[in-house]
Amino acid sequence: MSQSTTTTLGGSPLSIASGLRGRHLARRLVQLYVGLTLYGASSALLVRSGLGLEPWNVLHQGLAEKTGLSIGVVSIVVGAVVLLLWLPIRQRPGLGTVSNVFVIGLAMDGTLALVPDVHGLVGQVPLLVFGIALNGVATGLYIAARFGPGPRDGLMTGLHRLTGRSIRLVRTAIEVVVVATGFLLGGSVGVGTVLYALAIGPLAQFFLRWFALPEPDSAGAAAASGRAAPAPDAAPGSASGSPALTPGPDSVPSLVAAGTPEGAILRP
Repeated sequence: MSQSTTTTLGGSPLSIASGLRGRHLARRLVQLYVGLTLYGASSALLVRSGLGLEPWNVLHQGLAEKTGLSIGVVSIVVGAVVLLLWLPIRQRPGLGTVSNVFVIGLAMDGTLALVPDVHGLVGQVPLLVFGIALNGVATGLYIAARFGPGPRDGLMTGLHRLTGRSIRLVRTAIEVVVVATGFLLGGSVGVGTVLYALAIGPLAQFFLRWFALPEPDSAGAAAASGRAAPAPDAAPGSASGSPALTPGPDSVPSLVAAGTPEGAILRP
């Protein structure tokens, strides 16, 4: 595989094509695209609730107000611009990264075309809660598909690697700038923004446990040897003999290890 198409996710090779193999491929592809579609739909429900959006969609909505474009189209444009920012920080995309740019924006606009505005807290609050919960389901689905991070999450971890600052600090700094800019442009900041920030990590982690698939290479080796397999997506610098986390009620897969783009999603 050429150098121009490879990158790493937690220290393992990743490219747009590298994930397209394995016995769970069909299910992973379904999870990826169902997850991204539901993510866009859930974001649209937050827009219709009128009680505040997740950080990046505050920016998208603000830009949509100023440009006259739909929020879905703005999401696609911003995602593409952020993806270009991966070049100087030496990040490279997976299939999930490129799909993220287009599918979420299209799903947002499609859902907004079907769901009318909701007025009054009796309708707004349930719509907000359902939208956040659905977003958690969607995040768990597309992360567990293991086709690479979204462009915004890859930007976080790329800057983390480049600057040496913690992911928490980098993520907070980016999202403060994004929310403040979006708010000044007319984006919706409210109780929903705060509730989303508090809830999305635990929700996504919970649903990730249910949608995660076993790692075929490490699982087979572990079964044959009777030993725990090393985590294939463990962050660089982790001990090579660390046991891989397996799906279950008290654990999450190693793809959410510290330092990975997926892990950045799950930390508040």
